[in-house]
Amino acid sequence: MSVLDTLADAKIAAAIEAGEFANLPGAGKPLDLGEDPLVPEDLRVAWRILKNSGFVPPEIVERRERVALVGLLATIEDEGERRRAAARLALLEARREDAGARSGLPASYRGALLEKLGR
Repeated sequence: MSVLDTLADAKIAAAIEAGEFANLPGAGKPLDLGEDPLVPEDLRVAWRILKNSGFVPPEIVERRERVALVGLLATIEDEGERRRAAARLALLEARREDAGARSGLPASYRGALLEKLGR
């Protein structure tokens, strides 16, 4: 858990103890978020059309591929296939980092993990 997570948890716990979350409107009821509240209003129609047609964003496709490759690397016996899969995983991780996303693993650990899986 990061320092920020720890601080946030402490602030939330203090607010709960102080009763700041007591008697809030809608307490105990599911939130009514409407349709796609995080999508800008001018993009909602296009977003809904893509969603209903089965479109999957490229980021999700690559995430699924990364998960599959990690599982595959644990089972591949052939050295050549293992190298190709490890190289593909490294490429997908590099793309993810270039896009500004973090893998959640320290770089030294991720490198050691990829090396171990790639054998």
